[in-house]
This record gives sequence, structure tokens and C-alpha cells, in this order.
Amino acid sequence: MRFLLPLLLIFSAALSLLPGCEPKEDIVTRDASARLEFSADTVLFDTVFTQIGTVTKRLWVYNRNARAVRVEQVKLAGKAGATYSLIVDGDARQSAENLEIKGKDSLQILVRAVLGPGTENKPFLVEDLLQFRTNGNEQDVKLVSYGQNAYYHSEETLPCNEVWRNDKPHVIFGYTLVDADCRLTIEAGARVYFHAGAAMVVRGQLLVNPDLQPDAPLKPTDPRIVRFDGDRLEPAYDNIPGQWAGIQFDASSRNNVVRYAEIRNAAFGLLVNNFEAKEPFPGVKVENTVFRNVSGGALNFGSTSLPFGGGILGFSGNFEVNNCLFSNCGEYALAGFQGGTYTLRYCTIANFTPEFPRRETSSLTFSDELPIQDPKRRISPTISLKNSIVWGDNKDKEELFFHHAERYLANIQVDHSLLLTQAYKGAASSATNPGLANNGNILNQDPKFRKTPYNSSIPEKFDFSLDTLSPASNQALPLPAFPHDLLRVPRDPATPDMGAYERKNP
Repeated sequence: MRFLLPLLLIFSAALSLLPGCEPKEDIVTRDASARLEFSADTVLFDTVFTQIGTVTKRLWVYNRNARAVRVEQVKLAGKAGATYSLIVDGDARQSAENLEIKGKDSLQILVRAVLGPGTENKPFLVEDLLQFRTNGNEQDVKLVSYGQNAYYHSEETLPCNEVWRNDKPHVIFGYTLVDADCRLTIEAGARVYFHAGAAMVVRGQLLVNPDLQPDAPLKPTDPRIVRFDGDRLEPAYDNIPGQWAGIQFDASSRNNVVRYAEIRNAAFGLLVNNFEAKEPFPGVKVENTVFRNVSGGALNFGSTSLPFGGGILGFSGNFEVNNCLFSNCGEYALAGFQGGTYTLRYCTIANFTPEFPRRETSSLTFSDELPIQDPKRRISPTISLKNSIVWGDNKDKEELFFHHAERYLANIQVDHSLLLTQAYKGAASSATNPGLANNGNILNQDPKFRKTPYNSSIPEKFDFSLDTLSPASNQALPLPAFPHDLLRVPRDPATPDMGAYERKNP
């Protein structure tokens, strides 16, 4: 018995040295054939404005071996022109050493880029390498970014009579201000991008594409169209509303023109901020412009907060809107409050919003009161809607709303338009509501757009022109002042179509 205890100790020690007693996946192999694998051989960042950080991309590093490997070093090659930041296995660092990856396990690395300024106005390519050394093996993953130089405007009051050229994009941080008695002109083909929450404030005059007069039909991608959008250019941000605030016109603003433009992914598109109803009301003329993916909430204007957004919002303002398209506006396509004159000709409101909670607001809404304070001040709006389509997926099938219409019935003129409405489907007006089943209007008949969110899943493929069987075809009243549609397609001079698009041939 006195020899038994020492024998047991020796036997236990010997067992601990036998292969397989330590889990195989924890044993570090030194074999040179034990290489790493990666979720991608290139981490690609889409076009990035210089001096603005990208989104964070994820790279997975896999150990496919049965045994663990020790990554001796992970580092950036450090090529000029880009600053990449890393988060390696949960820690922010630019390099790491002696990282163990168990057998059949993986390591996560997060990569973000900030590009330095390039030397050209065109997009340029910036590359770096993320390098790995394991058991004497050198491996790398490419980091590739497409950079774009830009003009940067940060909380800036612009010089009077400024002209924004189209040679480089304009990127706005915080806000840009066009002061009273000053003018900003944005020339054809300019691109204006807004950082998160940024806005353009106009106290003077804004002229967008004032001189463009195409002599042939345009494509929606025509480079002469002025684009307003958020500054995140990655595909994941293509169709997300509310990325930036919008373009705001204050009470002192006058004679604004927005032509051949696209305004997308904002909280509001164009907004007149004249809550005190100062005379004369600010005015904006909008022509051949697309409003897309617009939705707001908790928008602040000094002491006033708005719980909603819209393609066009007017608070004691005047808007003339011709040949325009509104789509995917989460609250309003166009809303006018506390007076103002609203003239819409040949507009298409195709307000399908399936990604939002079921919308209760009517796309086209007017009121003689403000919705955000004591409504003691009442100013009757004047509304003229001609040759237009007002349609969408409002839960009550009501895309047109006149709040307290009985107080300004004489100021409502609607003719030769296709409308989704239950409240105003009578042929004659009552004491409280206009009857719109007259004057060439078509009520509650599907306009038959070619491609909507309900028959196409790709936003870029939506087509709100009319199908051959549309009831709106050839039903508009000829208006000689508007011989072309939104894309400069000639209208039939005798029997044009309702809406912003003249029907295409099959």
C-alpha cells in the first residue's frame, strides 16, 4: 500500500501528457499549411466624400483547421490617401499581435475609412491592405474606397449672389444660409448632399436650374437634373427617408424657383416657414421636379416643433407646382396651412408607402389654421388643382382633405383630375364640402400606373407613367402653357393625359 499513492501520481501525470487530453481545437498548430480564410478578399466601400467617414464594414477571419492558430500580427499597410480604423475582436486598435483563433472558429474585424482629399474632381480610387501573418504565411485583404472631392459648407452664411457649379458635389453640414436680399443659383447638373439632419435655409432667393430648357425628352437619370440627397452614398441608404432636414424658406424669402430637380430621402422637401403670416407671403415656383422618400417627425423651428414631414409644406406660403411627381411621402405629399395660394397643374401624387405604418394622413391636405398652435388666426387658402392625379394607399382611401372646407369653399377649384376621395365624391357641393364629381374629374378609379411598390419590389424600377388602359389617358384639359410633361415629352395638344407623364407608347 505504501507504493500505491506514488504510482497513482505517476499514472495521473502520464495521462496528462497523452495526446487528446487537451481539446484539439485549443492546441496551437505551428504547421505552415495552416492558413486563414476570409469572408471576402476585398472590403469595398462605395463612393465616399473625402473627409467624411464611411459606414463600418465587417470582415470575418476563419480558421478552418482542426487545431488553433496564432495570428502573429494583423496590421494595415498604411498606403497614402486613406485612414482606416479597425475594431479587432471587439477592441479599437490599428494593429494586433498574437491573436489565437480556436480550431473551426472565427475572428471579426470591423473596418471604417476616412479619405483624404484627392487631386481631381472626378471620383478616384484609394486602396490599402489589411495584412495577416500566421505561421510564417503572409496573407492580405484589399481595402478599396472610391473617393469624391467636394465643396464643403458647414454652418455657413453664403456670400451674396453665390453660384454653385456642377464640377464637384456640394456637401452641407449643419446648415447653409442664403441671407435676406441675397441669391443662391444652383446650375444644371449640380449635386447637393446633406449630412445627417442638415438643412438649407433661404431668407433671400434660391434659383435651381433657372436656365435649363431641354430641347428633347429627358431620362430620369439625365445629368442636367439637380439632385438633393443625403450624403451616405452606400446602397443601403438609397431609399431611406429622413436622412437630412430639407430646404426651408423663411418669411423674407421671395421669387424662388426650383426646376428640373430631384429631392429625396429628406424629412421635408420644400418648406415655407412663415408661422406669423407676414405679408407678402413667400413664394416658390416648382417645375419638373421629383419628390421621393420624404418623411419627418420632431422637426424643430425655434419654439415650434412639427410632428410630420412632407414633400412640400407651406405655412402661410404660396406654391406654384407644375409637372411634378410625389411618391413615398410618409405623412404628406403636399400640405398647406394658414392660408397661402396653391396651384398644381399636371402633377402626379402616387403616394404608396408600404414600408411605413398604415398612413392616416391624406397626401394632399389644406387648412386655414396651423396644426401646431392655438388656431385663432384663420386665413383662407386658395387651391387650384388641374389635370393632376392624386392617389395612394391611405387607409381610409382619402388622399384629399380640406380641413374646415366650409370656411373657404369658394376658394377651391378642382378640375380634370383623377382623385381618390370618399368625402368629396358628390356631384354638387354641400354647405361643408366641395362636390368633385364634376368638371371633368374622375373619382376612385385606379389610374393604372405602370410599376408601383405593389407590382415591383425595386424602387429604381417604379414607373408612375400611365398604362395603356388608364382612365386618366386623354382626359386632361389642354393648357397651351405646358406643352411638355415632366421629362419634356410632348403632350397631345388636343387630348393630353392627366398627371405628370404623357402616356408612353407600348
